[in-house]
Amino acid sequence: MNKAITDGIVFMPQPFAAGLDQWSSGDGTPGSDTYENAVNAAFVPADQDFGGALEIQKVDTVQKLRYMGETPILPGCYLQVRARIKAISGNLPNVRIAAWAGGAGGVAVSAVALNGPQVTLTSYGDVVEVTAIVGTGARTGVDMPWGTQALFGHFGLDLTGPSGGIVRIDDIVVEDISRVFLRDIVSAVDVRDYGAVGDGIADDHAAFEAADGAANGREIIVPAGTYFLGQSTTIQNRIRFEGTLEMAQSSILALTRNFDLPAYIDAFGESELAFKKAYQALLNNAGHVTLDLGGRKVALRSPVDMAAAVNNKTTYKQRHVIENGQFSVFPGATWDTEVVTSQASYDPSDAKRLINVENVANIPVGALIEGNGVGREVYVTARNVAAQRLDISQPLFDAAGTQVFTFRRFKYMLDFSGFEQISRMVLSEIEFQCGGDCSAILLPPSGTGFHLRDCFVTRPKDRGISSHGEGDQGMMIDRCQFLSDESPLLSTERVSIGFNSNANDIKVRDNRVVHFRHFAVVGGSSSIIAGNHVFQGDSALNGIRTAGFVLTRTNNRGTISGNYIDNCFIEWGNEHDQAPEFSGEFSFSALSITDNVFLASDVAPWFTFIMVKPHGAGHFLNGVSVTGNSFRGIGAIDRVETVDTSFADLDYNNISNVTFDDNAFHNIRTPVASPLLMEHTEASAGTTWVVRPAPKLPFGAWAQVVESVMASGPLRNAANAVQHVMPYYEAKQGANRDEINLRWPQAVSGTVILRVRIDDPL
Repeated sequence: MNKAITDGIVFMPQPFAAGLDQWSSGDGTPGSDTYENAVNAAFVPADQDFGGALEIQKVDTVQKLRYMGETPILPGCYLQVRARIKAISGNLPNVRIAAWAGGAGGVAVSAVALNGPQVTLTSYGDVVEVTAIVGTGARTGVDMPWGTQALFGHFGLDLTGPSGGIVRIDDIVVEDISRVFLRDIVSAVDVRDYGAVGDGIADDHAAFEAADGAANGREIIVPAGTYFLGQSTTIQNRIRFEGTLEMAQSSILALTRNFDLPAYIDAFGESELAFKKAYQALLNNAGHVTLDLGGRKVALRSPVDMAAAVNNKTTYKQRHVIENGQFSVFPGATWDTEVVTSQASYDPSDAKRLINVENVANIPVGALIEGNGVGREVYVTARNVAAQRLDISQPLFDAAGTQVFTFRRFKYMLDFSGFEQISRMVLSEIEFQCGGDCSAILLPPSGTGFHLRDCFVTRPKDRGISSHGEGDQGMMIDRCQFLSDESPLLSTERVSIGFNSNANDIKVRDNRVVHFRHFAVVGGSSSIIAGNHVFQGDSALNGIRTAGFVLTRTNNRGTISGNYIDNCFIEWGNEHDQAPEFSGEFSFSALSITDNVFLASDVAPWFTFIMVKPHGAGHFLNGVSVTGNSFRGIGAIDRVETVDTSFADLDYNNISNVTFDDNAFHNIRTPVASPLLMEHTEASAGTTWVVRPAPKLPFGAWAQVVESVMASGPLRNAANAVQHVMPYYEAKQGANRDEINLRWPQAVSGTVILRVRIDDPL
């Protein structure tokens, strides 16, 4: 800082050659005596050391010399007063810089230092320089701290000591040296002061490191220009960018004091590169766990290969958070789905692998696999070109042999597939504005604890979140909104899916989901799905709906609780089983569907809210609870549950531990329950009563057990006499085994209350 340069302020006194009437023998205030025509002073035009000089004979005890002009005193501005002097003859005096301090109204400022250090002249002809620094602040090196009351000064020097001697004085210099105090005055360090060039060619890394080392808590300034940093650079102090940086992809920029996306946007000039470099720094700096996007939008021209952005890591297992911003895309060919067809063979004994894959080098990892006998959401997890082999995320239920498969590689805003493992990653308060051009997130092939919270996944073209491996272990999706790009379409025409999972222990809670083909395809077990509103209606009358939740693990060990399942249904199958026939496993077991609100409008009457779909014979229900739910149709629906027998039916003889009870039914023609509490009346006396619980037994199952039989009123024989008798029952009667025979010891008529179950006792 130099006020003479930046603001044009004049500090320098007039030279002596301009006239001695500008120089006072007093304080320099208006009206004081000057050296013009003084008997003890004269201007010497050609001194051998000074050129023009003032020659004075000391005649007073303190011989004063003051400039009559008012030199301004500004807060934060520090002035150095310099004078060169030499003795010519006579007694040798002392000399010091001196001044008069003026305040408002021209009044002298009292109680301030008015002179600098004193020097004694010791010989004739030797040039001696005296200096003093004046300013408002009492800082080290300031000889005359005047405070803020001083507005100007009259500067010059004093001759003290013996009188009679003659001296010559060079023109007095007053200059702004605030730069000396810049470290204290301005909390900033300019990288140019440490050698930065900013031409985009010279390596400015050392200059940035030096500026950072000198800053000591002050802000570093990067002026306009392009600064090339030839290696990874860590900045320990706050930094502000007017210019921009260029760095190699592998070089890391770690901004430790202002680590957020806006700072990286300032550093690199555009949001996409800035996000990549900021994410790279996040995974390479243990001092930060959160990348704040600062409410900024990151506009992507192509998918972000997150592993390539980091470059030096294949795994990361510490908690890290990306939050508070938006991703959007520029439409273009970079978002187009890659489609490859190839012949391959599948052997169920090697259930998660395709072999003899033609054209294997062109099949990308992360591609969705389509073909005969392939379940939904099966992806390529790894590729071995030399062995012509693909590893896949799930087994295939009916694809043994050789066939042509189709591989579709969707394009995702954030693609983590290049990592080996990423765990404990949190994405929070972000909108993924896909615009119908791309998908949102592809998870890494392995990892635990991925958490998406308070986010919007808006208009994904194909998928919201895809897991092509087991990077979804323990995944949590909380309080997000999934908004489809396919709202105008009929539900059966939609192709987009909110998310899929392959591993266990996911939690999906309090989300709002609109108009996908499926919200979730859940391939693992031990899931908690709670508090979500999933809506998949369309404009068709008597329309067909698609599943909101697709469960593909038979031994599910999951809960679906407190959801609003709106114009969609729960589908439970085993399409990810290479041997879909029952072979001693737990079968369709350990699922609780409780306290949900089910609603459907304008659907075909055969629509159901719960569908079990075995892909092989011999399966049964075991440990299933459907309780406390509200089922409602806007327009009548035949029933709420069914078994899809497209591939196989259930083995109803082995059903055990099933509760389908305490549910509410509105506009449902056939409410169902197990245990089913029912009333049966036999008008004519008989020893065998045929009781038909069907069709009120869930899933069209058999009448397996009668828990109780209680007469409702008297039982009477043919003579109308009251009989005190009890029956035994025969279960699984009739062609469909859904009838009960009550066998009485004698012929009776009357009414009984029964509790009938579809399952065997444990």
